Amino acid sequence: MHIHNLSTANSILNTFLHEIRSVSIQKDSMRFRRNIERIGEVLSYEMSKSFSFTEEQLETPLGSHSQNIFDEEIVICSILRAGLPLHNGVLNYFDNAENAFISAYRHHDKNDPSKFEIIVEYVACPSLEGKTLLLVDPMLASGQSLALTFEALKPYGTPKNIHLLSVIGAKPGVAFIQDKFPEHTHLWIAAIDDELNDKGYIVPGLGDAGDLAYGTKLQH
Repeated sequence: MHIHNLSTANSILNTFLHEIRSVSIQKDSMRFRRNIERIGEVLSYEMSKSFSFTEEQLETPLGSHSQNIFDEEIVICSILRAGLPLHNGVLNYFDNAENAFISAYRHHDKNDPSKFEIIVEYVACPSLEGKTLLLVDPMLASGQSLALTFEALKPYGTPKNIHLLSVIGAKPGVAFIQDKFPEHTHLWIAAIDDELNDKGYIVPGLGDAGDLAYGTKLQH
């Protein structure tokens, strides 16, 4: 797997990361969603440099011009619900992309909250055969959600290329997915933190991205 950690270089991305991590700024859910969206745009821009391009001729009002245009058929797949703001940011840059959605959530053991399984219940996806799959998940914690999502998408065809996009990951999760995807898969990520806590959340991370974006979910 090719890992592109954008936090290794200073850019405006650092400001967006600072704001989504800050316990005072992240309380503004609208700003939190917008910052996740903007991070998706930055990741998309950097990722686009690795795409294949074809030269096209066009006519301007004053003459002819040639331009290199990316020529990949793209499918963006996000994991509900936390993935939606990041999905929108990626879609802002690839406006002709097809879209897929999948539900994957943690089911915690009532007797031991530190134990959980990832449950996938819903998939809506076009054909992936020969296309470029952009798999979007803002928090790459244990890596189980991304791995199970990829397994759930296999009946929809074999992508030509696979790119994973995340906002914040943990080193154990990044290590976990290394052998769960084809060798030439690319991971584009804004930051990688060192560890997970005993409940499987990224430390220092930012908390629960879905709750911060859309409000606390009902607890059963």
